Amino acid sequence: MADTVLTLAATNLLSPIILFFALGLGAALVRSDLSVPEAAAKALSIYLLFAIGFKGGVSVASHGVDSTLLLSLVAGTVLSFAIPFAAFGLLRVMTQLGTIDAAAVAGHYGSISIVTFVAATSVLQSQGIASEGYMVAVAAAMEAPAILSALWIAARYSSPKEQADQAQDTKGLYREILLNGSIVLLLGSFAIGLISGPKGLADIESFIVSPFKGVLCLFLLDMGLVAGRGLRASAHQLRPGLILFGILMPVLGSLAGLAAALLIGLSPGGTVLLMTLSASASYIAVPAAMRVALPDANPAIYLTMSLGITFPFNLTVGIPLYLTMAQAFGG
Repeated sequence: MADTVLTLAATNLLSPIILFFALGLGAALVRSDLSVPEAAAKALSIYLLFAIGFKGGVSVASHGVDSTLLLSLVAGTVLSFAIPFAAFGLLRVMTQLGTIDAAAVAGHYGSISIVTFVAATSVLQSQGIASEGYMVAVAAAMEAPAILSALWIAARYSSPKEQADQAQDTKGLYREILLNGSIVLLLGSFAIGLISGPKGLADIESFIVSPFKGVLCLFLLDMGLVAGRGLRASAHQLRPGLILFGILMPVLGSLAGLAAALLIGLSPGGTVLLMTLSASASYIAVPAAMRVALPDANPAIYLTMSLGITFPFNLTVGIPLYLTMAQAFGG
């Protein structure tokens, strides 16, 4: 298995999407003035979410709704609720983070990174491995539950003073969770793809299929720049325990995803995607919610952990590892 992982990782490292991420990361670390305008980065993000959601909806329209889809949604939701508790316990053992910071970090690891999901999809396509299109819906279902778990953890284990300092804007928090732009666009595009079906895809195929990987490369260039700046600014706060956690936690999360996928009966491709979702860490939806709900948590820690450590690990080593494990255990 080790040889297979190394071979896949080496192949993955030479793919354009990884190399563009590395270019952005390196440029930021050496303090280059290379940058992607904020408006352009937002447009790239909107395009990717739109394309992912639409193609997922079309796939479900082609194959129909079955019990496996429903079980996958339930499994994804349960995993998103449960993983923050494991992450919090591990953080308390491996690091010296306070309760609020540990709860905030744990919430990030229960939620998902849609770009990591897209990268895994791209690897599957390059290997000629099919996957269930409805995994896009599972990804959307896994965005929010981890936030609720993180808030429960913070309320349960923080001191009375920390509890008093936490934000009380419940209405604003629920708005952040339920109406987060990435969730709305992903689910909305999925619904439109489901309604319009293969004919709808044929109408806009030249826009969302052929350009997709090129847009993904530009988006990962920007992600590399963001990650590099975060690492450069927050390197002094990244103790060895935090770095080790950022590598170990995704592997543990992937094992939980593997167990769930085997119980459900997902295909090897679907298993890889559920493992990837369980292993990834949010850097969009959860940070927005944490700013409202846990304002005392340090963004330099939770953003750098998810984007600067776990994201690169998953791109380079994690996804090949999850693919190898899925093939070994799922056939």
